[in-house]
Amino acid sequence: MTPAYSRLYLDDAMHNLGELTEYTALVTPEITLDELFKMFTISGLAARFEKGDPAVVSGMSGTELHHRIMEKCYGEYRKWPPALVKYDTEAEYWYGYILAYVQWEKSCRFSDILNKVSFSDLEVLYPAFHTVSEHRAFIEIENRMNYGSSQVARIQEYRKRLCLSQRELAEDSGVNVRTLQQYEIRDKDINKASFEKIIALAKALKCRPEDIMEL
Repeated sequence: MTPAYSRLYLDDAMHNLGELTEYTALVTPEITLDELFKMFTISGLAARFEKGDPAVVSGMSGTELHHRIMEKCYGEYRKWPPALVKYDTEAEYWYGYILAYVQWEKSCRFSDILNKVSFSDLEVLYPAFHTVSEHRAFIEIENRMNYGSSQVARIQEYRKRLCLSQRELAEDSGVNVRTLQQYEIRDKDINKASFEKIIALAKALKCRPEDIMEL
């Protein structure tokens, strides 16, 4: 897999997209991040970012990128608040930061990523993955993209990571095999499982309860 553009621009791209998502969430909360990325695409700036156009990935800050997107989509100039001056970042910063890395690694469109991994998924991943390397987070996101495209349930994803059979997971969790099979083929909604079952399954799968829920 060939990266989308030279690594020389990657750090700027990640920081600027992180600033874009954080600035949008804090300054224009009426615009969801899903809406932002649709506007990003409509404006034509996403395509330039995806190709590594230096004027977009490095020549503009995330705040400036926000302003350009808004101007192109709304067709008018507005006086926006200045760039945020902060000593720490919000979770939304990581969403943009890691999306830039994933797009660079996969050399694809942002829409291709977000069609399979939503911002809700990134919110779930954030606690465990915002402190690890970008490449480790990329592997997790790529796995979710692949599993999503093949409609693999999350409980099955985590079971296979531990190389457990359905029977072994049943023995470890106390949840019967037939119920596990129904969860994995989505014949039964795991989101409606009892609290006790979810906790038992998460403990057996060495993950958090929310990791095996279907968003």
